[in-house]
Amino acid sequence: MLDSADVLSRFRIALPTWGFSPMGTRFGTFRMGDEAADVFGRIDACAEVQASLGMTPGLAMHFPWDSVPDWAGLARYVRDRGLRVEAVNPNTFEDQIYRLGSVAHPQAEVRAKAQEHLLECVEIQRRLEAPYLSLWFADGTNYPGQGDFRRRHAAMVEVLLPVARALPSGSVMLLEYKPFEPAFYHTDIADWGAAILTAQEVGPQARVIVDLGHHLPGANVEYTVAMLQHTGRLGGFHLNNRKYADDDLISGSIDPYGLFLIFRELVKGERLYGRRLESISYALDQSANVEAKGPALILSTMAACEALAKAVLVDEKELEEAEQQGDVIRSQSILREAFLTDVRPTIAAFRRSQGWPEDPLQHYLAQRRKG
Repeated sequence: MLDSADVLSRFRIALPTWGFSPMGTRFGTFRMGDEAADVFGRIDACAEVQASLGMTPGLAMHFPWDSVPDWAGLARYVRDRGLRVEAVNPNTFEDQIYRLGSVAHPQAEVRAKAQEHLLECVEIQRRLEAPYLSLWFADGTNYPGQGDFRRRHAAMVEVLLPVARALPSGSVMLLEYKPFEPAFYHTDIADWGAAILTAQEVGPQARVIVDLGHHLPGANVEYTVAMLQHTGRLGGFHLNNRKYADDDLISGSIDPYGLFLIFRELVKGERLYGRRLESISYALDQSANVEAKGPALILSTMAACEALAKAVLVDEKELEEAEQQGDVIRSQSILREAFLTDVRPTIAAFRRSQGWPEDPLQHYLAQRRKG
């Protein structure tokens, strides 16, 4: 029988180093005063957040944004701050040659360059002892006839196969999907179906990562999570929130009930399959355009904790009985009862038991004022 303290003790979320880079929209970038100028500043900023949260020791890092000449020195810098690298994220979408794609580009020399960078990131992953290689590709087309769907897919798999074989033993390749942007006619990995198909072709070390902002309006994300979990291909999450598309908002700020339903599937999957919550990767991926970055990451983390603690409260036995009897009202009532429970005292008590600040946001703000 799971309880809140048990699942919270096993739940960890990675902080994105890019979360402390200057962010904005195509209209402008607004400085909030907590941006970091280089990778070491970004690591320091993540360590400052971790000092208040206690449950975010992992880093999701982006390359070449976070590249340095001395990889051993970078690894030591991370360790000295009580952190570890969880995910290496390659970048195949900024170079000018990637205008028409990278791993699915029609020209072999461009695909080879993309593959070279992916293999370089595998070596970075090995040097930093990161368990995950997290891949998102901007590849796609803007117009019908611009590219052949089948050829592009085959080219992408051909590029990824040697990368998967080169992975350090026991590590995982995460494939991320997105329905549109920056390509607006089609994206080469547009949804969870394309992602799982690609993962199956690439090999057993390839799994799917679910970015909560990468869905069309009305998509049933919890169903996607359940199916990926059922097939054993669920690899992780990028936690954020969306109103329209890839808004990268604070997690739980728009749809806290949806976040609860997602975590309920994760908890249920652990009960059904024995696939423990900590066997997949959780990272924050949000764009703080008008809000301070550290506080935004803290709010997202706490929203995820609340959703998880509520998910454990669902009486699955009673809910299954109601489902089997076709009792829709009773089923809804069982879920709503768990969701409407105020779990903040439970989380505060758990945090005290761990020696962590009871209110991480207030602790962080107080530390910033002292600094």
